[in-house]
Amino acid sequence: MSDYLVKSLAYDGQLRAYAVDATKTVRQAQEYHDTWSAASAALGRTLVATLLLSEASLKGEGKMTVKINGDGPLGAIVVDGNANGTVKGYVQHPHIHLPLNDKHKIDVKGAVGTTGFLSVTKDLGLKEPFTGQVPLVSGELGEDFTYYLAKSEQIPSAVGLSVFVNDDNTIQTAGGFLIQVMPGATDEVLTKLEERLKDLPLVSEMMREGLTPEDILVKLFDEENVEILDKKPVAYECDCSKDRFAKAMASLPEADIEEMIKEDHGATALCHFCNRKYHFSEAELREIVKNAKEK
Repeated sequence: MSDYLVKSLAYDGQLRAYAVDATKTVRQAQEYHDTWSAASAALGRTLVATLLLSEASLKGEGKMTVKINGDGPLGAIVVDGNANGTVKGYVQHPHIHLPLNDKHKIDVKGAVGTTGFLSVTKDLGLKEPFTGQVPLVSGELGEDFTYYLAKSEQIPSAVGLSVFVNDDNTIQTAGGFLIQVMPGATDEVLTKLEERLKDLPLVSEMMREGLTPEDILVKLFDEENVEILDKKPVAYECDCSKDRFAKAMASLPEADIEEMIKEDHGATALCHFCNRKYHFSEAELREIVKNAKEK
């Protein structure tokens, strides 16, 4: 079954909640980048979080870029998302595998680091994109996105992100949830939520048992308290093309392109998001220079 995200309200609109199965999405990223366990878990969690944030805050042609830059061996994580439910991303150092942490889980905190920042840039189609940035508070990423929403967007939230990586680095399950507290939510509802979150198994473990996003929402709130509003497909999708790279190269100084022609007799562009390569011959580079001059 294809990946999908569920949007819901709980407790008569006191909470807004999203849950997503992103197994194939994260699996595609792992295959593109040949990520090892710690890198797979960290990139996967960021992809899941971006899907959830995009659904919660983007409309129409809105886009989002999430960047995590910690002091761990992974280096930077970059993920792009949009209102249509697609994401793409990469991690600076994909071949990171660490010993399990003291809970016998993948050491995402050790891979990401605990000093650094998480930033979210939203392009809502206005004149200037909006960027919110917060320091990393955990490195586990779920807590970091929760902190971002509280500090940068002033929305009390709970974020759960989970990726189960097999011994051969392939992805077995990946998913998550985002709960946002609406104005006027009662203390009783918030106490119930805190108690339920305390005892909730990891999303990846629930998914391994066959639970769907809808089941996870029911586990969080009980069936009588959940109203499903919408379901939408989500996927990993890279929109790179030779034409897009040609347009980007056209913005380079003419001297740089002439150097590529003279020294390398062409150029090869690499897409960070899917590792596709696009080769430009000398003739194609000259055409790019010529078109740039005519504009």
